[in-house]
Amino acid sequence: MSLDQETVKRIATLARLKLTSDRMGPMQHDLNQILHFIDQLNEVDTSQVEPIAGVNTSSMPLRKDEITDGDKVEKVLANAPEVACNMFVVPKVVE
Repeated sequence: MSLDQETVKRIATLARLKLTSDRMGPMQHDLNQILHFIDQLNEVDTSQVEPIAGVNTSSMPLRKDEITDGDKVEKVLANAPEVACNMFVVPKVVE
């Protein structure tokens, strides 16, 4: 597939690019090179290739979800300025 000048102008308009007449030729050449490369990629047989959602398909190892640091109420409350019934006492915010 090859693009002509009018198609390149239309693509430039759709992409909101201002192309001067001296840039039209190189842009046409670049777009034709891109389309040629896409044609080459379409010739490759990918019927035996499994599709992937992303490049990095490895997953992170998960750890067991178990409590490892519990039953230390006294140590936690030791730094509190005021304690009542094994809970932090905080100032009243709403009156």
